[in-house]
Amino acid sequence: MNRNEIGVNAGKVWQLLSNNEKWSYGLLKRKSGLKDKELGAALGWLSRESKIEFDQCDEELYVYLCVNVYIG
Repeated sequence: MNRNEIGVNAGKVWQLLSNNEKWSYGLLKRKSGLKDKELGAALGWLSRESKIEFDQCDEELYVYLCVNVYIG
C-alpha cells in the first residue's frame, strides 16, 4: 500500500461519509469494501486533514465528517 492508494481509499471513505451521518466502523468497512489496514490508513489520512471526527459509544466506534465553520 502506498500513499496514492491511501489517498484513493480516503476519497472512497469521504464519499460514504458525505451523507453527514455517523457511520459505525463495521458498516463503513462493509460498504467501502476495504480491509482493516486499508480503512485504518484512510481514516488516519482524513483525521490528519481534520476532515473527520470519532465518537465512541460503548464498544462501537463511529466516524463522521467535521463541520468546519469559519467566520471571517
